[in-house]
Amino acid sequence: MDEPLKHLMQELGNAINDSLSESDRIAEAIGEIKKAGYDVFLVLEATIGFNRRDESGEDEEEEHSEVAEEPKRVFETTGKIKLTSQDHRFLRALKIAVDDDNR
Repeated sequence: MDEPLKHLMQELGNAINDSLSESDRIAEAIGEIKKAGYDVFLVLEATIGFNRRDESGEDEEEEHSEVAEEPKRVFETTGKIKLTSQDHRFLRALKIAVDDDNR
């Protein structure tokens, strides 16, 4: 990923974070949960996809009728994750067994 795109993605992340942290509605809801005697852990996950647009016009596209294959993506993992006690409780509630080796 090139540096300008990394910077733009970071700016988007900051904008999302700022809008959440400045939300009176979210702060009020969290305050109510705390007043009820609970600790609050807010974790949001956003999936943002992007593709570079083809800068050429449609005329050029019509001249080339071949469809180029996208390169295959390869993902690697170590296969190990760290789970919190809350993760374990959540998975147990879903009746998902977790090996104790992953703790």
